[in-house]
Amino acid sequence: KHYRDMQDIEFTIEKGKLYMLQTRTGKRTAQANVKIAVDMCKEGLIDKKEAVRRVKPEEIDQLLHPMIDPKAKVEVIAKGLPASPGAAKGKVVFSAQDAVEESKEGEVILVRMETSPEDIAGMHAAQGILTARGGMTSHAAVVARGMGKPCVVGCESITVDYEKEEFRVGDIVVKRGEVITIDGSTGRVILGSAPMVEPQLKGEFAELMRWADEIRKLGVRTNADTPHDAKLAREFGAEGIGLCRTEHMFFAPDRIKAMREMIIARDAEGRKKALEKLLPMQREDFIGIFRVMEGLPVIIRLLDPPLHEFLPQEDEQIREIAEELGVSFEELKAKVEGLRELNPMLGHRGCRLGITYPEITEMQAKAIFEAACQVYKEGKKVIPEIMVPLVGDVNEFRNQKEIIVRVAEEVMEKEGIKIEYMVGTMIEIPRACLVADEIAKEADFYSFGTNDLTQMGFGFSRDDVGKFVPYYIEKGILPRDPFSSLDIKGIGALVKIGIEKGRSVKPELEIGICGEHGGDPDSIKFCHKVGMNYVSCSPFRVPVARLSAAHAVLEEEEEK
Repeated sequence: KHYRDMQDIEFTIEKGKLYMLQTRTGKRTAQANVKIAVDMCKEGLIDKKEAVRRVKPEEIDQLLHPMIDPKAKVEVIAKGLPASPGAAKGKVVFSAQDAVEESKEGEVILVRMETSPEDIAGMHAAQGILTARGGMTSHAAVVARGMGKPCVVGCESITVDYEKEEFRVGDIVVKRGEVITIDGSTGRVILGSAPMVEPQLKGEFAELMRWADEIRKLGVRTNADTPHDAKLAREFGAEGIGLCRTEHMFFAPDRIKAMREMIIARDAEGRKKALEKLLPMQREDFIGIFRVMEGLPVIIRLLDPPLHEFLPQEDEQIREIAEELGVSFEELKAKVEGLRELNPMLGHRGCRLGITYPEITEMQAKAIFEAACQVYKEGKKVIPEIMVPLVGDVNEFRNQKEIIVRVAEEVMEKEGIKIEYMVGTMIEIPRACLVADEIAKEADFYSFGTNDLTQMGFGFSRDDVGKFVPYYIEKGILPRDPFSSLDIKGIGALVKIGIEKGRSVKPELEIGICGEHGGDPDSIKFCHKVGMNYVSCSPFRVPVARLSAAHAVLEEEEEK
């Protein structure tokens, strides 16, 4: 009752007399910490705010994922970046196809130099993902976090050999079929099968989260591209979707062919013909997501990546796809070469695609509003918010908004339905922060894409930072990886400018963040301070974000 916390007490008994030597706050697991905080609150020793304050957001991760038993002795053979928390073990495979096939027989770990959107099926099938290259916002890292799968990226000490189907670390050779364990919370790669501790979510956890929700002011949404992920996030307490990436929907085997037909089409008519095949598929995707998120806002980002990502890069694959599409090897090879860019992250992507090929924006807008109308007819409330990516100038946004609004009105008039919707943009280019007042005259909402904003603000390639950022941290040049936790001094200043300029024109402008920083506790505190409406993060980070948002309020109260 005096310390109002669980204590470790040292004592001795001498000649029948008890002597109290010292006492200190007792160490405990994350699960025990949650239970103690809730129990003490119910006993009247502490209040709800103190109970919430005592559980650190970082601890919540331990409650949501399997962990390696801390008492176990393990053989660590390499270390990379801890891209997605939790531990996983399984037989090593080196291709997405092998992951899909072999996962039917048992657990597998997918090992790649780096992943691409074509590896999605294999990533789904694998227990965990290990890559030799990449940073905290690389494809593997972002997708794995969204799936809730353990992932270690940027493990530069391993050499992957696809032909021999093995990877090497110094003198150690790990071949296909051998078992490894990866720890996505620490970045460790372990030889063999390490003993695990399974997560246990009990009633106290749900109760503590309810108390956190009573305290926080920031909304918490999720980054989800499928009905499954959206449902999971809603169960974790998400209040909408802050980022639905439409490009992942095009990589399914039944869709990639139509997507490739669209890319190699010689004119707009050819592209429209291919897009007509994709329209019903895309519409079904959105119907599924709108149903799951009934009554909650859903922000859908239009196509963002450069088109070369949808085409094969190796000659052997190009021959196969050319035959499948009914074109010559030379024609497809020329198209692949023509789309290749020296710096694709700064190239022909985002709204630039929609401006060059307006039929892509038309198809996506049509799919969104046809889906919204259908779900509305089922008696469900639908709140679509369409987001235009990579805008750096108000004229880019205006161009895309005109297409979206025109298609929306056409669909709603045809269906005889009126649905409230918003059209906004992703603020991810530094220039957009500086002209945010101009863009706000046209946009209904802003969502800060801090992955790209960090990349362009620092001039760091987010797929290559694993090579040097660990040394920066080790030598004290940077306090932490800026792709994991927002750089408040620099990138944060750009965000602040963007918010102030945007709200100087529209005081009620809806503003959120949908980069991976949306699940980082320190970044969330910054989002609270600068007056954002919500943060958005991968489904498994939603509870972390809810608790972090509550901590931001409690810290603000303490400062006053």
